[in-house]
Amino acid sequence: QVQLVETGGGLVQAGGSLRLSCAASASTFSYIAIGWYRQAPGKQRELVATISSGGSTNYAGSVKGRFTISRDNAKNTMYLQMNNLKSEDTAVYYCNVRTVLAGFPYDYWGQGTQVTVSS
Repeated sequence: QVQLVETGGGLVQAGGSLRLSCAASASTFSYIAIGWYRQAPGKQRELVATISSGGSTNYAGSVKGRFTISRDNAKNTMYLQMNNLKSEDTAVYYCNVRTVLAGFPYDYWGQGTQVTVSS
């Protein structure tokens, strides 16, 4: 069982920056990918950025060049640096770990952290 705790959300003006953190409870576990997703009111949850176990990154087109995902394996923590924030970035942000259980992919999710960008 892995527990994920996100921190770092808040209210920021357009053009500002925030850094989200996601701490995992497990000291060691294998994963397929880790990443960040977001869900705005009335919309489906969408991918923001991911890192595969091999280190490859993937970003949504809307955040490419503004957001950076990173990880610190020693601290079991991943980060999302968000720069030049826009009002459309307002959403609840969730961290995700995709691993394998009993031979099948399995997702762990954090509780979410609110990011609000005022214009």
